Amino acid sequence: MCGRFSQSLIGDVIAEAFQLVEIPDWQPRYNIAPTQTIPAIVAAESGNRQFKPLRWGLIPSWSKDPAIGAKLINARSETVTEKPSFRSAFKQRRCLILADGFYEWRKQSGKKQPFYFRLEDSSPFAFAGLWERWHDSEDDRLETCTILTTEANQTVAQVHDRMPVILHADSYDRWLDPSQPLESLQALLCPYDSNLMTAYPVNSSVNSPWNDTPDCTVPLVEPMAT
Repeated sequence: MCGRFSQSLIGDVIAEAFQLVEIPDWQPRYNIAPTQTIPAIVAAESGNRQFKPLRWGLIPSWSKDPAIGAKLINARSETVTEKPSFRSAFKQRRCLILADGFYEWRKQSGKKQPFYFRLEDSSPFAFAGLWERWHDSEDDRLETCTILTTEANQTVAQVHDRMPVILHADSYDRWLDPSQPLESLQALLCPYDSNLMTAYPVNSSVNSPWNDTPDCTVPLVEPMAT
């Protein structure tokens, strides 16, 4: 699964990295947690990429209880076309969720040790995501999202058996394109090349979502071998 991640770039750097027309209003985050606002990109009607803040935890449009969103922070890519909570969004509302690292935990020495995963060159990347609009009885609107997951690659498997789907930059437009055949999109939902990633243990302060500082991503030891 993916339960915490970081996006520590400022707005103008995000705009350049993800080819946005407008500079997004975004401040660095180092410990993003479920139900919080996260940085995403959707396809605008103009065909351009549009930055859109979304709440992490997808609420299906048909749901009567928004609390379900806290349980739907991830969607398994293997079953995303079958699950009622996700299949409509998979067909019509795909998004890029912007990150530069993510966390997983491994039990060792009687406690859970957090690890931070990032690309080897520290560049930003995008998770494959789905998003939805939800309206309550008073027509208040929430726009929410979920992160797709797949089986872990060799790097992540040392800590956890699942990992978020990291898309390659040359597939961003394909993922966002609503006219793409769904079968072709399934090929994108695979583990990222472990040779392009690195990981290392970090301080347990990341265990609390109240801690959101650069210290969360500082390694305790040398990066793990892949």
